[in-house]
Amino acid sequence: MSEKTLTRMDLSEAVFREVGLSRNESAQLVETVLQYMSDALVDGEQVKISSFGTFSVREKTARIGRNPKTGEEVPIHPRRVLTFRPSHLMKERVAAGNRS
Repeated sequence: MSEKTLTRMDLSEAVFREVGLSRNESAQLVETVLQYMSDALVDGEQVKISSFGTFSVREKTARIGRNPKTGEEVPIHPRRVLTFRPSHLMKERVAAGNRS
């Protein structure tokens, strides 16, 4: 498995090459899109990107957990967690990449 990570810089460089905006404009465009997505998620909205997947925030209730080392019960507070569900097209693309 590859250890490569796609970064904001990689995305802005791809926009620079593919779209033809300046490097600064490309970086600003990527930042704006990511900020817009983040704001929507913080507000509890879903972010659905066709042929890619859906990001959403899920509410988890309080529960009692257990420390695996000591066995001691520990309260886990209610919280919001970010989830991602890939589209069936993305699942197929990833699976096809696994076949050699």
